[in-house]
Amino acid sequence: MDTANACFGAHPKSLDKSESVTKRQILDLFEIPLPDLLVQAQKAHREHFDAREIRASTLVSIKTGACTEDCAYCAQSSHHADPVPYQPLMSVDDVLEAGRKAKAAGATRLCMGAAWRSPRTGPQFDAVLEMVRGVKSLGLEACMTLGMLDDEQAGRLKQAGLDYYNHNLDTSPEYYSKIISTRTFQDRLDTIRRVQEAGIRVCSGGILGMGESREDRAGLLHELANLPVPPESVPINKLMPMAGTPLSDAAPLDDLEIVRAIAVTRILLPATQIRLSAGRSSMSHALQLLCFLAGANGIFLGDQLLTAENPSQNEDKAMIESFGMVLRTEN
Repeated sequence: MDTANACFGAHPKSLDKSESVTKRQILDLFEIPLPDLLVQAQKAHREHFDAREIRASTLVSIKTGACTEDCAYCAQSSHHADPVPYQPLMSVDDVLEAGRKAKAAGATRLCMGAAWRSPRTGPQFDAVLEMVRGVKSLGLEACMTLGMLDDEQAGRLKQAGLDYYNHNLDTSPEYYSKIISTRTFQDRLDTIRRVQEAGIRVCSGGILGMGESREDRAGLLHELANLPVPPESVPINKLMPMAGTPLSDAAPLDDLEIVRAIAVTRILLPATQIRLSAGRSSMSHALQLLCFLAGANGIFLGDQLLTAENPSQNEDKAMIESFGMVLRTEN
């Protein structure tokens, strides 16, 4: 019996979203033999996307370090030993210059991240809104990740033209307290709700390899798949252990478990963009190809992701060309 069909009745797209997919169904998907799982994921992927196309974004840290959150994976936290140096909010002009370079390199979206628990309404937030308007004027999609938002802030970001708001769930509700104590899992869900109510598309995913179990990975996907509106973009990150953080000595996750997680995400969220995000610098080209075959269709272009290393643009372009794939140049 085809396990995926047994779980979902027929093809994944026929899943009745009036009924929540269960964690048991998601775990059953994880247990499908990998060749069969990839076939299911490819089928779902090709119904909604050109399987040869990779969408490229560029991520810019617009405010770095001195974060009051205690995320165990993040070197920007002021709670950890040897945090990265503090850098204040970038100027609007510098952000727009980064946007021009990103567009010239082939990116269609500029993602801007600030290491805040939540932004304060005032001159800095006004500057963030100006960044959004400026990035849009360049012909790029604009994405922001600023921490928790209130209703007014979400509404003002929408008015400025923000396309996506990134707010990762990181891991399962059950494992979450082992990773973060300064905000709750519900806090994250509340911000996603506010963003969606404001009419902004959501980018939300997680980090694999933080010591979580497969059940926790299924729990993360269970939360994402059962949001009232599925996220339009899901970043899948492989933990990059950062010096001075509690996870600096975390054991690496098996490569094929990452492939499985991407394939299951594609089956559950067939119309969602799935971005292979942090951790690619430690992945072989062969592993990245497997991730694309599993349904990933996005990457970040640029030598750095916030404070973490990323493959060079030239290396990425050569890799994609070697696969017979192409960068999508339109939003």
